[in-house]
Amino acid sequence: MEITYRTINQSDDNDLALIIKSTLIEYNSATDGTVFTDEGTNALSTTFNDPRSRYFVAYSGEELLGGAGINLLPGESDEVCELQRMFLKPSARGKGIGKKLMQLCLDFAKKQNYKLCYLETFPALKEAIYLYEKTGFNYIDHSMGNTGHFACTTRMVYHLA
Repeated sequence: MEITYRTINQSDDNDLALIIKSTLIEYNSATDGTVFTDEGTNALSTTFNDPRSRYFVAYSGEELLGGAGINLLPGESDEVCELQRMFLKPSARGKGIGKKLMQLCLDFAKKQNYKLCYLETFPALKEAIYLYEKTGFNYIDHSMGNTGHFACTTRMVYHLA
């Protein structure tokens, strides 16, 4: 299976929203205070339109497998970004695709001179958390920024510099 990676465009929006929402349903995490209810989840191509933000997607042929993004973290200094909306179809998990998407995001964040990358997730997303740990993300005991994702109780940071 050959995987191609590129930045998001508007034609990806509907399929990505479906991947994100179905994953949250799969992990019993489709609730308020998550990206499940964020309007931006339905139009990620416009959510990631700041010059210092980027959303990457993975494809196998014509099939969208998932994506991940880096965005400014509202309410924090301009040295802090957030790894956002990293979701894959079940068939794409465990194949290194998430790792590659995350690396594209972290490399982009470094080029944008961010110093710290923050993320929020759920304890149920054990596979993703394991990947974050292996990459070097460390747990913190408080939320950062103004994400509005009060239901995300696992918080981590990665030092980019």
